[in-house]
Amino acid sequence: MEYCNNVTEFVLLGFTEDPGCRKALFVTFLLTYIVTMVGNLLTVVTVLASPSLGSPMYFFLAYLSLIDAVYSNVISPKLIIDLASAQKTISFSACMGQLFLEHLFGGAEIFLLVAMAYDRYVAICKPLHYITIMNRQVCILLLVVSLAGGFVHSLVQLLFVYNLLFCGPNVIDHFMCDMYPLLELACTDTCVLGLTVVANGGAICMVVFICLLTSYGVILSSLKSHSQEGRCKALSTCGSHITVVVLSFVPCIFIYVRPVSHLSVDKFISVAYMLITPMLNPLIYTLRNSVMTDAMKKILGKEMYNFTQQCVP
Repeated sequence: MEYCNNVTEFVLLGFTEDPGCRKALFVTFLLTYIVTMVGNLLTVVTVLASPSLGSPMYFFLAYLSLIDAVYSNVISPKLIIDLASAQKTISFSACMGQLFLEHLFGGAEIFLLVAMAYDRYVAICKPLHYITIMNRQVCILLLVVSLAGGFVHSLVQLLFVYNLLFCGPNVIDHFMCDMYPLLELACTDTCVLGLTVVANGGAICMVVFICLLTSYGVILSSLKSHSQEGRCKALSTCGSHITVVVLSFVPCIFIYVRPVSHLSVDKFISVAYMLITPMLNPLIYTLRNSVMTDAMKKILGKEMYNFTQQCVP
């Protein structure tokens, strides 16, 4: 039996059809989006404008914030518009583009967190060789590898779905295009493909998560030989990293490390790592880091002073 791919657009069910709930979600996600963009872009500007933040740790933090800002723009604007619209559709090409960008920046962030863990390992376990090992060339190489890893992961996901046949229905029980909801709509048998998706996305999440927890375990165990002040500083920094890792990976593992299935709860779990985590990352890294906090205060104070001088005749 032959199928023709006659689906040109998908209908996104979103969270609810209740007008009151949609208004509340619209305000909530709009505020989340604004806080995410302001927090992450402020982090990027602070690192770029502050000479005291020239270490590799802040280099990676700036790019993590930049990725979070771009990542949020892939998901949030469409979600917010749909909550305010009666018709929630997305074209086939836009759906494929959203799928590709979502996994591109999500994958790049996962690999960048590995680079940040390696940076902390070198800084704490090999402090005398830190400057030599984590030089600018190595930092740029780790960043490029992170982006390349995200690109390869995303390209594989896209190729899986793009070549599937969709002949109807075209209703997705989600607020965005993702792998499992799309696999359910395909007209062909996707059992083998689903296992490949688990091996690709699920394995990356699980393996990287275990490696990160192991690396931070090694780092924390090495703190016994440090001074009290050094231990407190390292614990504060590692605590921020571990918090971000848990917030990023636990929801991802719940969705992708399981037999292929799409559950209604998945869209609520997706909110955690696609919308909430990018908003919390700059807060976690800045509020627990006095150097970042002081640098932000100086930049904001300088901008407020310049603004005041312009307003005064």
